[in-house]
Amino acid sequence: MNDSRTRVPVDFWFDPVCPWTWLTSRWILEVEKARPLAITWHVMSLAILNEKRLDELPEANRDLMGLAWAPVRILIAAAQAHGPGVLEPLYTALGNRYYPQQQPKTRVTIEDALCDAGLPAELADAGDTDRYDEALRASHREGITLVGADVGSPIIAVPGSGTDTAKIAFFGPVVSPSPKGEAAARLWDSTLSLVSTLGFYEIKRTRTVGPLFG
Repeated sequence: MNDSRTRVPVDFWFDPVCPWTWLTSRWILEVEKARPLAITWHVMSLAILNEKRLDELPEANRDLMGLAWAPVRILIAAAQAHGPGVLEPLYTALGNRYYPQQQPKTRVTIEDALCDAGLPAELADAGDTDRYDEALRASHREGITLVGADVGSPIIAVPGSGTDTAKIAFFGPVVSPSPKGEAAARLWDSTLSLVSTLGFYEIKRTRTVGPLFG
């Protein structure tokens, strides 16, 4: 068992409507089994990220941004009412229904996910109000400030090395399907090596498959 005193603190910002983020989140949970991590979950919002450029998005993406407000508001409301420890189980419950089960992003799905996570279904009411938007924007801004606005979800941040106390933050990795076991751990080790290299910014190639949830 990992000693919590030696675990690497990892901050993970997510928007639950992003399928690629779901795959990255399942990967980081695999890594946690093999490497000494202490993951703290945070909410970010693709709706906020794109609110000033909606006209530039394809119609399907604009529609998704409309559906994206309710889940993140509800996540913030749940964390405020029941503590930040509910974020991961509620995200997992939402993601399992959105992705492997391919359920629609509706209030009914959210209520069922709240039940899965042991939370009251009436928290779904938070999706229809802007009451939690200030806290949502603050959480989103914390992640984006670390990595820059020309990225998306997810954002991961880890402590700097040596005498550098600043966090190292990055978008991704984008991977499909999620690596398991030692393959997940190797990807983590490689990712840390890349992002901790001074001046490293980007590595990318064209996606040839969509998100695979199996």
